[in-house]
Amino acid sequence: MKQQTWIIFTLLFALLIAIFAVINVDSVQVDFLFVQTDAPLILVILLSALLGCLAVASVTYAKFYQLKREMKQLKKENEELKQQGELTDGNHAISDEGDQEVNLQDEENSNSDQKSDWS
Repeated sequence: MKQQTWIIFTLLFALLIAIFAVINVDSVQVDFLFVQTDAPLILVILLSALLGCLAVASVTYAKFYQLKREMKQLKKENEELKQQGELTDGNHAISDEGDQEVNLQDEENSNSDQKSDWS
């Protein structure tokens, strides 16, 4: 549903740009760094919109590719950790108990700090 909404908004925006471009058909002077030329404003508007779309698409694709590569790497690490977890299942319970002991010690230390603050 979300993707359909974006497609509808994109089509409406493209239609709005097309209508705006068709209304502005006058010839304008376009100044490229070393060259000046006259061009219909409709072409300038449509070309600018197209270049903007290409810029956004290229940035989006680069980010998509980066996230895809990161996801692949994280899946690989996850599988490795799952395999290590299966091999060390017996040690997992011991490490949990050790963590609980550390947490209890931290609570005791914080309680004694609070008591000394009240004194």
